[in-house]
Amino acid sequence: MAFGIYIHIPYCIQRCTYCDFATYEQSKIMPPDQYIELLFEEIRQKQNYYPPQQLDTLYFGGGTPSLIPAHLIVAIIKELARVGFTTGPETEVTIEINPATVSEEKLKIYLDHGINRFSVGAQSFDDRLLKMVHREHSAKQTFETLDLLRKYNLNFSFDILFALPTQALEGLKNDVRIAVELGSKHISPYCLTVPDGHPLSKGRAVEEEQVDMFDFIAEELGQHGFQQYEISNFALPGFESRHNLLYWTDQPYWSLGLSAHSHLPRTSANSDKNKWGTRYWNVNSIGEYKNQILSQKGQQFADPTLQLPAEQFEILEMHQTLTDFCHTSMRLMQGLNEKQLQEKFPAGVSYAVGSIMNKLISSNWVKFDGTHWQLTNQGLVLSNKVFQELTFLKGDV
Repeated sequence: MAFGIYIHIPYCIQRCTYCDFATYEQSKIMPPDQYIELLFEEIRQKQNYYPPQQLDTLYFGGGTPSLIPAHLIVAIIKELARVGFTTGPETEVTIEINPATVSEEKLKIYLDHGINRFSVGAQSFDDRLLKMVHREHSAKQTFETLDLLRKYNLNFSFDILFALPTQALEGLKNDVRIAVELGSKHISPYCLTVPDGHPLSKGRAVEEEQVDMFDFIAEELGQHGFQQYEISNFALPGFESRHNLLYWTDQPYWSLGLSAHSHLPRTSANSDKNKWGTRYWNVNSIGEYKNQILSQKGQQFADPTLQLPAEQFEILEMHQTLTDFCHTSMRLMQGLNEKQLQEKFPAGVSYAVGSIMNKLISSNWVKFDGTHWQLTNQGLVLSNKVFQELTFLKGDV
């Protein structure tokens, strides 16, 4: 199995209008060095959850990890290595950066310590739209940051936000064209999702136009060699996000920091106690996170069920793991592998899933190539309905 670690850095210059992540404006949270000390203590307490090993992936997300001093990012890498979780030349080490938060000096520190992938939160090259969603950077600053990454011929990915209020297809075309021309190897288009009544819910493109926008993105990227490998992710061959693939392929991952969620899948070694896997998570209040970590200072634990309160972990039952397995597999363009389904679950389960898939095939939402069930083009648009059909309750299987 592959294994990766996610580190949550919750510092932001300003909260974006659409954001629902566990983040804080940097002036409203403890200094970064104090937060990193809490991370170190959490690492020491939980290091026995997983066997020491060289990491396949390490991901610094947020928030804006590039906002805090670079030496603190390096310190986290060193602390993980000290307790046996090392990185090497084959490890994919990603850091999320925002325009205007990375200098050449800071970039060199990252590169000297193994960071080899950069996820740029640009969102748009339209200054008017950036101001609308309270992004602090400008298009000019994005160009300057990308010029710096290109100077060192680095692997960087790009987020594009679409279906913003008053955003037209022509503006989106410009965003995609620039992202491709400036050398991004990986592009993640995200349709703005906000509840009714939210300030950004007014003046948006209607649903049919949103579909047209995504269709344009897919077609344009396809013409430039990008392959859609997941519902919202496109990459040039060989530049897929290996860390995100951990989430979508039922692999173990350890997440540290505020509000971080982790996964221990079922294995032959833990099948009795772990049933069908364990998910666990940290609280999303910085004060509660600090109190919880410090209350157990100096202790070490073998697994989440011995350390965390009951409301912060879940020992999964078969129907829950089956739902997760179907949903994450079907998010990928390669789809759900019938053989893997049969190997992971009892025989009756694969029969039940197959019956649902046959119904979805008749609706033209799913296709079967002999080994995998995959979403059709229509199924991609209606994926939430597909996932609803593949949601299992206790007693269903």
